[in-house]
Amino acid sequence: MKKMRILLALVLGVCAIQAVHGHRFAPSLLKVIETAPQQYNMVWKTPAQGVSNVPLEPVWPEACEAVSASPPQLEDTGVVTSWQLQCLMLGEEGLVGETLGVSGLGASQASAIVMVSLLDGRQYQQVLSAERPEFVVPAESTAGDVAGNYTRLGMEHIWTGFDHLMFVFGLLLLVGGGSRLFWTITAFTLGHSITLSLVTLGYLDYPVAWVEFAIALSIFALAVELTRMGKHDVLWRHPWWLAGGFGILHGMGFAGALAETGLPQDNVPLALLFFNIGIEVGQLAFILVVWAVWFVIRKPLAPWQDKLFPIPVYILGSLSAMWCIERGLMALLS
Repeated sequence: MKKMRILLALVLGVCAIQAVHGHRFAPSLLKVIETAPQQYNMVWKTPAQGVSNVPLEPVWPEACEAVSASPPQLEDTGVVTSWQLQCLMLGEEGLVGETLGVSGLGASQASAIVMVSLLDGRQYQQVLSAERPEFVVPAESTAGDVAGNYTRLGMEHIWTGFDHLMFVFGLLLLVGGGSRLFWTITAFTLGHSITLSLVTLGYLDYPVAWVEFAIALSIFALAVELTRMGKHDVLWRHPWWLAGGFGILHGMGFAGALAETGLPQDNVPLALLFFNIGIEVGQLAFILVVWAVWFVIRKPLAPWQDKLFPIPVYILGSLSAMWCIERGLMALLS
C-alpha cells in the first residue's frame, strides 16, 4: 500500500501544475443555425487561453457571405463571436452537402465541435480534430456517428478534468487495489451516472457555481480522510459510500460540461449513454496508467517509501483547498 502511494505522489505531482488551472472540458464550439432559407446565424466559441500561436478560426463555404458580425465577447472561460451568413449561391438543400470546419486544430492539438440546426428540424453534430478538421453536412446523421463522437467527448472530458481525476486518485490512495477498488469505482460511477442523466434530461437543476465548490470540497474531504486513515475507520472499511455520495456531485460537473457541448435532439439518450461510457473508459485508462507506472518504479523507490509516504496527500489537500477558496469566492459573487 505504501509503495503504491509513492507512485501516486509522482503522478499527482506531474498533474498538479495543470490542475491549478481548473477542470472544465472546453473544446471550441461552432454552432450554425438556419434562421431562414439561405440565412444562417453562426456562433463561434473558443477558449480564452490558447495553447498555440496559431489561432483557431471557423471555416464556412465560399458561397456564404458574412453580412454582419458581433465583436468578440468574453463568456466564462471562452471568447464568443457571432456572424450572420447569407448563402444565396447555395441550392435548395442549403448547407446539406457543404463543408464546415475549423483551421488551426493541428498546431493547437485541440478539438472542436460543429453543431448544425436546420429549419426542418434536422440537427447534426461532429467532433473535429487535427486528423479531421472538416465536416460535410449530411442528409441525415447516423447512430454510429453519435456513439463515436460522444464516447470521444466523454474520454476527453475526464482526461482534461483534473479535479475529477484527482478524486479518482484519492480513491486509489484510500483503497489500494483488488475488490475494494472495484466496488469503490463502481459506486463512484453509479453516483455520477445518476445525476448526469437527471440533469441532462432536465429533471434536476442546480446552482453551477456552488456545485463546483462542492466538488472541490469533496476532494478536500477525501484528503483529510487520508490523513487519519486506519483499518478501523468506517470509511476505510466501506469507502464505496463516500465514493457514491461524492459521485453524485461530480455527475453534476459532468452534466455542466455536456450542457456546454450540447446534445443532438434526435439522439439524446444515445448521446448521453456514450458520453457516460467515454467517461468510464477514460477513468479506467487513468487507473491502468497509474498501476502500470507503479509496477515499473515500485522497487527503485522502496528505500525512500517512508519519506515519500505523505506527499500525495499533501498535494491533494493543497490543490483542493486552493480550488475551494477560488470556487467559493466565485459562488459568493455569482
